[in-house]
Amino acid sequence: MTKPLRAGIAGAVVAALAFTAATSAADPAPRTPAVAGTNAIEQAMAEAAKLPDPVGSGPYPALKEEVASLPFHVVYRPADLARLGTLKLGVVAWGNGGCSADGASSRFHLLELASHGYLVIASGRILSGPGAPPQQPAPKPAPGEVPPPGTLASQLIVAIDWALEENARPGSAYHDRIDAHAIALSGWSCGGLQAIKMAADPRVRTLVLQNTGIFITPNSPMADVNLHKQTLRRVHSPTLYILGGPTDIAYANGMDDYRRLDQVPVAVANLLGVGHGGTYLAPNGGAVAQVAVSWLDWQLRGDKTAAARFVGTGCGLCRDKAWTFESRHLAP
Repeated sequence: MTKPLRAGIAGAVVAALAFTAATSAADPAPRTPAVAGTNAIEQAMAEAAKLPDPVGSGPYPALKEEVASLPFHVVYRPADLARLGTLKLGVVAWGNGGCSADGASSRFHLLELASHGYLVIASGRILSGPGAPPQQPAPKPAPGEVPPPGTLASQLIVAIDWALEENARPGSAYHDRIDAHAIALSGWSCGGLQAIKMAADPRVRTLVLQNTGIFITPNSPMADVNLHKQTLRRVHSPTLYILGGPTDIAYANGMDDYRRLDQVPVAVANLLGVGHGGTYLAPNGGAVAQVAVSWLDWQLRGDKTAAARFVGTGCGLCRDKAWTFESRHLAP
């Protein structure tokens, strides 16, 4: 495994923005200036790192932790598993922005998912926020360069394997508490590419790909995610792209993915004006987390109320002026 980067939350966002700026340079579509506003985002991320962990807005207050039996991952879960009653946990394996080693860099978003009854497992370690060790300032990459990845796409599969093993292991806190048929891959930016790379796993029921897309001209300096558009042919489950509108550096790539994906139900939701940073720093992950929860509840649990956000005459995202929404092959 690549040696983890001890960069923390600011390093994660620098990695994400540098990754998208450097690797999209050869793509012909117009974009925002490379890494525009990075200093302001770094400052916001550093301030966010001082905040306590929220418990999420869902019915199951959540926590994050590192688990000895699953090294190089961070687990997000309902704090009181007994409170779930007969509800079984869905599993979401998450790739971090910039493929960074900070498994807490999107903690507001991931705690929100967990509070709705999901076991969310991010690659990496707790390198920012509560529980993080002291950090050295993150080294900034030279122009046109990106830091080496702190995580690998294969760690998403390690996370799924561990969850299912714990579900089957007598004496585990998760024994018979996980729905083995409710598994999702998700990720932000470079982490979204990790999810696409692993999408062929037959256990995966859905993808939630955030501020990401395979580069139109493959030119990633990170060999692990230097994907070609043909990789999309391996996707076999319903897929949601959540992008930040035309100011998102990943917008052109994500929209191109959406147009090419025709073998599965697919949708793309653009939250206008937020750009590549989405709403990861907003309380409980903001509007993006709410849409992600609705998609997971629909795809993994068959929740009709959640489905109404995406389909039907009352399609919520279709009417919400903060968003643009397109879909193909979605059945009510």
